[in-house]
Amino acid sequence: MEERVISAKEQKTDRTWDLTLRPQKLADYIGQEQVKKNLDIVLQAAKNRQEPIDHTLLYGPPGLGKTTLAHIIAKEMGVGVKVTSGPAISKAGDLAAIITNLQEGDILFIDEIHRLNKTIEEILYPAMEDFALDIILGKGPSAQILRLDLPKFTLIGATTRYNLISSPLRDRFGVTFRLDFYNKEELAQIVKRAADILAITIDDQATAEIASRSRATPRIANRILKRVRDYAQVKGNGQISYDLTKQALDMMAIDTYGLDDLDRKLLQIIVENFSGGPVGLSTLAASVQEEAGTIEEIFEPYLMQLGLLSRTSQGRVATDKTYEYLGIDRNKNNKLF
Repeated sequence: MEERVISAKEQKTDRTWDLTLRPQKLADYIGQEQVKKNLDIVLQAAKNRQEPIDHTLLYGPPGLGKTTLAHIIAKEMGVGVKVTSGPAISKAGDLAAIITNLQEGDILFIDEIHRLNKTIEEILYPAMEDFALDIILGKGPSAQILRLDLPKFTLIGATTRYNLISSPLRDRFGVTFRLDFYNKEELAQIVKRAADILAITIDDQATAEIASRSRATPRIANRILKRVRDYAQVKGNGQISYDLTKQALDMMAIDTYGLDDLDRKLLQIIVENFSGGPVGLSTLAASVQEEAGTIEEIFEPYLMQLGLLSRTSQGRVATDKTYEYLGIDRNKNNKLF
C-alpha cells in the first residue's frame, strides 16, 4: 500500500529530500520562535564557557523538525553528531560502541528515545551524569564491573511520546523543549524556501494553498510540494500555479483541512458506528485496521487541534464540529447533504 502523503512519519523517500532542504543555522530555522530564543541563549552560554550544552530533550508531534534542530545544534557548537534511535540500541554493547567513539563535546542524537529498553536506560544514567560507562564482565558471583571514562558529550533525545519516557531519564535532561504545530504563514515560508532551493517556480497563491493543507507540519508541506511539482511537470509547463496545485491536491484527496480518506473514515466510524463516542482506543484501532499507537501518535494530535476529536477518560468522542465537517445532523443522525 502506498504511504500516505499527509502522514507525518518519516518515509524512505523523505530522507534525501530532507537533507537537501534542512537548514544549517538556527537563524535559517523557520518557526518555533520561543524554542529558538531559549536555545540561542543556551548555545551562546555554552560557547562562552567552552563547554558542551546540557543534555537536551525535544518532544512534540512527528515532522516538526526535531532531528533538524539536533543537527543545527551540532553545527552551531562546531561539533560532530552521531545519530541513532531507541529501537536500534538493543544491547549494552550497541550503546558502548556508539558512546566510546564520541569525541569531546560531540552530540549523540537518539530519536524515539521513549523506545529505549530499561536495561539500556540504566546504563545511560551514569553516562549522562558522570560521563562514565559501567560494563558488566562475566556472570554470577564472579561478575565484575568495568568503568570506562567517557569524553564530555551531549545527549539530545527526541520523542513524540513524552509521557512514555521514564521519570529518572527525564530528570537527567538539563534542557527540555516542546515543538508545536506551525501556523500557515510559517509553513508558507518553508514552502517558499524549499521551492527556491530546488529552483521551482511557484506563485504566492499556490504556496498558501500547500501551506493550508499541510496539517501544520513542515515535513508534509515539503512532501506535498514535491508531489505538486511532479503534477505541474506532467500536466503543465513545470511552473506551479494555484489551479494546478488545487487539481493535484484534489487528486490526492487532501481537503482544505489537510485531511484525507483515512482521517474521514476514522471520524465517520466514531459518529456512525459508535454514535459519536466515547469509544476506546483499541476498539477504534480495530475498526479502522490501524495500530493504536499510530492513531494516538499520527491521527489524533492534528484532529484534536482542529477540534474534530476529543479525548476523555471513557474514550474518544466526536465534537459538534465533527458532525458539521461530515455533514451529519447530530440530532437526527442523518446526512445533511
